Amino acid sequence: MNKSIIDLVGNTPLVEAKTLIKNPKVKLLFKLEGHNPGGSVKDRAAFNMINEALKRGEIITNSRLIEPTSGNTGIALAMIASVFGLNLELVMPENATEERVKTMRAYGAKVTLTSAEEGIIGSRDYVESKMKSGDYYSFNQFANDDNWKAHYKTTGPEIWKATEHKVTHFVSSMGTTGTIMGTSTFLKEQNPSIKIIGVQPEDGAKIPGIRKWPKAYLPKIFNSNKVDQVIEVNEKEATDMARYLAAHEGIFSGMSSGGAATAAVKLCEQLDEGVVVSIVCDRGDRYLSSPLFKY
Repeated sequence: MNKSIIDLVGNTPLVEAKTLIKNPKVKLLFKLEGHNPGGSVKDRAAFNMINEALKRGEIITNSRLIEPTSGNTGIALAMIASVFGLNLELVMPENATEERVKTMRAYGAKVTLTSAEEGIIGSRDYVESKMKSGDYYSFNQFANDDNWKAHYKTTGPEIWKATEHKVTHFVSSMGTTGTIMGTSTFLKEQNPSIKIIGVQPEDGAKIPGIRKWPKAYLPKIFNSNKVDQVIEVNEKEATDMARYLAAHEGIFSGMSSGGAATAAVKLCEQLDEGVVVSIVCDRGDRYLSSPLFKY
């Protein structure tokens, strides 16, 4: 028996794509991060950021915590904060899906909505303005080493073990870039020839959870040397793939996972052989009120 819901973070399953790849010498494996208790890959970073800040004494029970989020990190932080009895305010664009806002509030977090037009950048600016008062603590997931180290300690080792050291390529959408930075660091320490592929939207495309960051807002934890290739996808590709995964692979996911899977399939079609692991970062039920599954 697990002592806490936190004990269920990580150790998510890998499943092989059954209909997407025609070359029998190429395997495409999806890592189902929606199996984390908070429903996304962000549970890993949220736990590590909160736990390490508590251990260092940077935050205590009465600390006023505030964080900008596009959704999944906020839900994960809210869940972990509820376990530790911490007060948390989350700031996100007002066009976030209703499911996300209600989930954060259910975990006990205060939710502040900022302009949809300004997106997550507007949320980040709001938090920075509040931080000037000196009354708040922000985890600053975009610059927090405990974000990517969560994946160095868990996601990378899990993939390495589950593939019996046979993984040749790792594909991940890029938002805060914590997942790809930490996993890349671990996998390349085991085998420097493993290729790391980041996924970002084409110019003008809007895919929730991933961004093509302007230079001024590029996450400080991002190190371009840890990414071998970037594949860009558009909204239609990400949407179509998310719908395909649900209808033909039994994998219910969001658009960013559809984008990563699109890039992974493009990559697989170029390979003679290999074992490709792609992150499915959350579950599709988080998007039922969005246009993604209205057809």
